[in-house]
Amino acid sequence: MHLETPKRTVNKSNKEVFDFLNDIKNFETLMPSNISKFEVLNEDRFLFALKGMPEIVLQKKDQTPHSQVVLGAASDKLPFTLTADITEVSDAQSEVTLSFEGEFNAMMAMMIKSPITNFMGTLSENLAKL
Repeated sequence: MHLETPKRTVNKSNKEVFDFLNDIKNFETLMPSNISKFEVLNEDRFLFALKGMPEIVLQKKDQTPHSQVVLGAASDKLPFTLTADITEVSDAQSEVTLSFEGEFNAMMAMMIKSPITNFMGTLSENLAKL
């Protein structure tokens, strides 16, 4: 299953956006308003829960300085990644695309597609407000 947000312009340099996303605790500011729990577990992991959804632990999986940050599920039960691709537009502006990649059966994919799409849209919108 592959989902992707439209490119969003962020009025920050690609380095500033990368540094922001690379700091796990900053994800709390990007979360939707219906978040019921957010907890930093260590410098590479955080746990969050949206109302009516199970808790999810995300951890940093990979990074490419100033252009990409990859987070992934800490559990193998629901394997997925959330990737932020950052493109420099100018010294004070960059574009960010979020993509979600996961291996799910058809029933699970149908159930989570809409909530995941909405979640990623909110992260993207909040990132553009930085």
